[in-house]
Amino acid sequence: MGRTTAIIDYDAGNLRSVEKALMALGEKPVITRDRQTLLQADRVILPGVGAFADAMGKLEQYGLCPVIHEIVENGTPFLGICLGLQLLFERSDEGEGVAGLSLLPGEILKIPEKPGLKVPHMGWNSLRIREESRLFAGIPQDSYVYFVHSYYCHAGREEDVAAYTDYSVKIHAAIERDNLFACQFHPEKSGDVGLQILSNFLKF
Repeated sequence: MGRTTAIIDYDAGNLRSVEKALMALGEKPVITRDRQTLLQADRVILPGVGAFADAMGKLEQYGLCPVIHEIVENGTPFLGICLGLQLLFERSDEGEGVAGLSLLPGEILKIPEKPGLKVPHMGWNSLRIREESRLFAGIPQDSYVYFVHSYYCHAGREEDVAAYTDYSVKIHAAIERDNLFACQFHPEKSGDVGLQILSNFLKF
């Protein structure tokens, strides 16, 4: 049996686009919320679009919060995408009083208004990439990726930041710590660069 990639199913809106991108890379991902399937997968992806509090509510409703902690503690490569990145942190301005998964120190803040810049931030922005990043191996500095978000990650540890971009403020655009990886942007919508990022993750 080949190595398996599981996509966590908690009714997120971008499940199918992530599945399609993985299939384009020759992967046969399984979309599931079954505990055993997730724990036995060789790598796991937490996608996400929508609101922080609603998403945490769904993860709790389906009993997925302890499963996610177990996956990460087991050392399984884990990738959060967009809202999936934000949920890994402690809290968000978008869901006052709602705790995140707290797998990483830091918080999710509202993108400040700035003349000439629209919020939500929708579109292509270039990345400044940390040179030793595994997730961005082979990807040129200042490569463009696609963002759709109104809130941004402010990581508690600078060493966890694999890439950043500037949009009104300095945005921690990608995270990398041990077996935990995450992108604020959508690699599944970021053309060849995004496919390379996903391909790198599939090798972990």
